[in-house]
Amino acid sequence: MSRPRRAPLLLCAALAVGGCLDPRRLEAPLPPGAAGAGGAEAGALAGAAGGAAGPISLEDLPPPPAVPPGPTALRRLTRAQYTRALHDVLSPDVVVPALVEPDVNLGGLLAVGASDTTFSPRGVASIEEAAGRVAAQALAVPSARARAVPCDLAAGDAAAGEACARDALALTGRRAWRRPLAPAELDALAALYREAAGALGDRDEGLALALSALLQSPYFLFRVELGGAAGGALDPYALASRLSFFLWDSTPDDALLDAAAAGALGTAEGLRAAAERLLASPRARVGLANYLSEQLRLYELDGLPKDALTYEHFSPQLLLDAREETLRGLLARALDDDADLRDALTTPETFLTPRLAALYGVPAPAREGFARVTLPAWAGRAGLLGQASILSLFAHANSSSATLRGKFVRTVLLCQEIPPPPVGVNTAIPEPSGEARTLRERVREHLESPSCAGCHGLLDPIGLALERFDGVGRWRDRDNGALIDASGELDGVPFDDALGLGRAVRAHPAFGPCVARTLTRYAAGRAATEEEGPLVEDLAARFAALGYRLKPLLLEVVMSPLFLPAGAPR
Repeated sequence: MSRPRRAPLLLCAALAVGGCLDPRRLEAPLPPGAAGAGGAEAGALAGAAGGAAGPISLEDLPPPPAVPPGPTALRRLTRAQYTRALHDVLSPDVVVPALVEPDVNLGGLLAVGASDTTFSPRGVASIEEAAGRVAAQALAVPSARARAVPCDLAAGDAAAGEACARDALALTGRRAWRRPLAPAELDALAALYREAAGALGDRDEGLALALSALLQSPYFLFRVELGGAAGGALDPYALASRLSFFLWDSTPDDALLDAAAAGALGTAEGLRAAAERLLASPRARVGLANYLSEQLRLYELDGLPKDALTYEHFSPQLLLDAREETLRGLLARALDDDADLRDALTTPETFLTPRLAALYGVPAPAREGFARVTLPAWAGRAGLLGQASILSLFAHANSSSATLRGKFVRTVLLCQEIPPPPVGVNTAIPEPSGEARTLRERVREHLESPSCAGCHGLLDPIGLALERFDGVGRWRDRDNGALIDASGELDGVPFDDALGLGRAVRAHPAFGPCVARTLTRYAAGRAATEEEGPLVEDLAARFAALGYRLKPLLLEVVMSPLFLPAGAPR
C-alpha cells in the first residue's frame, strides 16, 4: 500500500493556546516490515515458529535482550479514540460529532496508520466545529458539567468567576491532555475565558470557548508519548497515556494520572499493578475489542456491500450481529475464561441471535438478543473460520472468494506476506460454464498459469476449504448444481473441509508468533526495527509458555522493552 499524502499544515490550538505541535515528519521509508511480514519481524516469526519443542515455562526463558528503542511518532487519535476520549473526559451523555478525517489502514492496522497520517484542512475544520459543539454540551449536559466544572461559575464577582474557570480548565485539561497544564498554558486559557466572557457578557459562553480551544489542541488530538528529561525513558504521563490507549483504547482515568504524578509507574511493580488494574476494569473489554476489530478488520463490516437479491438472509443488522458474535466469543475466551486463544479456531461454542441462528440453520438459543450456544456437529462449522463476520468480509458483493479468504488466513492469521499480482495480469475468474461450474474448477486456470500460480497457489487451496459457505456465510453443498469439494492442504497439512482447515491453522507454528507480532505493532503503532526483532521473538516464546492466553500476553507486552522506552522522534 502506498503511503497517504500528508496535509501541509501546522495544527495549532485555538488562538495559539498551549503552543503548537507540528505533526508533519520527514518523508522516510516505513520501518522494516511495515507493509508486510518482512524485515526483522519476518526473521522473528521464523525463529519463533521453528524448532518447537515441548512445553516450557516463563522461568525457562532468558530475559529479553537489551536493544536500542525504535523511533517514536505522534499518533493522532482514531475516530473511535476521539469519541471515546471525549466521553471519558466529559460524559457518555455528550453527543460527539463524527470526525470527517477517515482512519487509514497501514500494515494491516489503523493503529499504524494513526502514526503516519495527520489531519487534512477539511479535517481540521470538522475538529473546530466538533470542539465547539462538545464544549457547549460540557456546560449544558448535567452529568458533563458536574464532571468538568467543580465550582459555581455564576457565583461571586468577575475574579471569582475566573478562579472557577481556571479550576475547570485545569481539571478538564489534565484529563484531555493527559498531563497537568503548565502555568503558561493555563494562563492563556484563562485569558481566553476572561476576554470571551467579558465580550459576550456570559461566563458559560466564555468557558465554552476556552474549553473548545483546549479540545482543538494537538495535546488532545495527538498522543504525545515522548521521553522525559533523560531522553531514554517515557515521561510518566506519556507512559500512562500509552498504557491506557493500549489496554482501554482511550485516555487515562484520574487514578492512572495520579499514579503517574506519584511516580508509581516508574517501577516494574508499579507498572504491572497499574496494568492489572486496567485489565480488571470493564473498559478493558472495549480496548481489547478495538484491537480485535483492527486485527480482523471487523470495522469494515459497517456498510459492507452485499447483493440482497443474491442473499435473501442479508441485512445490515445481520452484519452487526456477525461482528458482535465474533467479538463476544473472543472476549469471553481471552478475558473471562483466560483460555488458549488457538481454540477460537476450532471451538463449537459461540454467541448467536435468532437472526444468526437462522443463517446458520440451527435452533435459536434465545427468543431475542445473544445467547451462548454450542453448535451441533451437523452444522458443519466451528471457530472463527465458520463465522459470518469473516465469511462475509472476505467475499465479494454477490459471490464467495477463495482468494480473499485464503489471503485472510495467510496474512492476518499467519502474518505471511503475499506479493501483489504482476502488472497487467488479468485476475478475473472465468464465469461458470458447463465444463467449470464450481469455483474450484474455475480457479484452476490461475493455478496453471505461471504468472498467477505463485500467489494463487498459496491462497486458493486454502480459501476453497470455505466454499461450502456463500458470500454471507450460509451453508451450501453445491455450487451451480455441482457438489463442492472443500479439501486441500495448508503448508503440507491436508484437510477435508473448513473444520479441518481450522485445526490446521490452530496447529500452525506461525499462528502464535503472528498474534505476538500483531499485538506489538498495535501497541507501538509501528513495525519492529531490525534491532527489535529479537524482542518480538521473545514475546512469541512467552506467549507459547503462557499457554497461548491473550490476557497474560497483554501484561508481557506492557513489561516488554518494546513498550517502555521512548526512541528518538520520527
